[in-house]
Amino acid sequence: MVTKPAPHRTTATGSGAENNQPRPILLIEDTPSLQMVYRSVLASAGHRVTVAGTAAEGLARFVDTRPQVVLLDLVLPDRDGLDLMQDMLRLRPETNVIVITANGSINKAVEAMRAGAHEFLVKPFDEQRFLSAVENARGASANRGIPRAAAPSPGRAQGSAFLGSSEAMARIQAKIRSAARSMATVFITGESGTGKELCALAVHDNSPRATGPFIALNCGAIPQDLLESEVFGHVKGSFTGAISDKPGAAAAADGGTLFLDEICEMAPALQTKLLRFLQTSTVQPVGATRPRKVNVRIVCATNRDPLDAVRRGHFREDLYYRLYVVPIHMPPLRDRGEDVIEIAEAALARFAAEEGRLFDGLEPGVRALFRRHSWPGNVRQVLNVIRNVVVLNEGGPVTLDMLPDDLADQQGFVAPSAAVSPAPSDDLALEGLLGRTLAEIEQLVIEATIARHGGSVPKAARVLDVSPSTLYRKIEGWGRT
Repeated sequence: MVTKPAPHRTTATGSGAENNQPRPILLIEDTPSLQMVYRSVLASAGHRVTVAGTAAEGLARFVDTRPQVVLLDLVLPDRDGLDLMQDMLRLRPETNVIVITANGSINKAVEAMRAGAHEFLVKPFDEQRFLSAVENARGASANRGIPRAAAPSPGRAQGSAFLGSSEAMARIQAKIRSAARSMATVFITGESGTGKELCALAVHDNSPRATGPFIALNCGAIPQDLLESEVFGHVKGSFTGAISDKPGAAAAADGGTLFLDEICEMAPALQTKLLRFLQTSTVQPVGATRPRKVNVRIVCATNRDPLDAVRRGHFREDLYYRLYVVPIHMPPLRDRGEDVIEIAEAALARFAAEEGRLFDGLEPGVRALFRRHSWPGNVRQVLNVIRNVVVLNEGGPVTLDMLPDDLADQQGFVAPSAAVSPAPSDDLALEGLLGRTLAEIEQLVIEATIARHGGSVPKAARVLDVSPSTLYRKIEGWGRT
């Protein structure tokens, strides 16, 4: 998992605490192991957390603690999570609820969004996505005047992706410092796991807007029919399930920075509205009769080639030129030389401290493997490997036999049996598809691609050149037939 650096927060005790720091996040999750994981991640990022294992306990704690953010699993042992969410929003409509659901229940999450949820997370999700959702929810609450912690100081975003003394990263740092001082739109490109959101945070934190909100929105993780509401907001009663006003990410970022991740996944109709927003600096929530003026800086990112998306007709050319003012390309880890060793050692020290264990660095064989490995998952993959080592071992020097089993496979090694097996010819492969419908062929190809990439939908989506949300919707559709 990728850990976003912890925001600076003040800790208050005594009767005045609620006035000086945000109220604790309420986590409603019935699985003890997931409770522990979510709570640990949130605590490491500086959040206070209150935990409940049932709907009844969750509602009681909601009334007692009056949280501004609720993390809610939709599947609970004593009650439907969606019904619980509606009760909480009736009591406190300003609460931001992040619903958590499994792959097979995305339609339930969409229903929750229509009923007033702030955002949803589909299991499995990585640590960075999880923490971003929580920070976005806090930012939206702050925009409505709900107390939150003081803004972080410049430099907060210098996390794992920015460790390293390579020439490539020195150039990135210099470009961030120059771009941050202006109001120009920044367009960040790079492979998955290279730290694009951390780069966006660095631009924000080194800018005159550092004391304002930083609102991140993943355009590829939200269903297209809900994306307009997420960006521009909606008013109560504007559609079925809109039980309260929702400001939207653009309004929540007023006075700060709006980060649009996976910008190339945005639907064409919404691209038109985004272009109008950039030209007029006004937002009009769904169902509203009048627009409102906002002061927002736009930073966007994609792991695709944006110009290729324009050529394919997936991305508006005029929007591309409007956004592509200051390009920053986050280099893949394989092009950063010794940075991988610095990142791994820093992660080892941090994770060991979190787990209360003592490690003595990386053995020479591990260092050599890390240097020659291609790291297709970039910094995120390095952190996952080190986290695995720390969790599953007691300490001492990190040796080759401590590394995850699949690291050698990702390195490109092929098992002898696979090396001598003849690959099927194109004719044989085609023969297996003849007689099937186009929909059946699509399902076969998607399922085979997901299986080939160890069940990872995001990896399969990159290979198939579609967004992960597209694959999740297709999988959900197959489950209903």
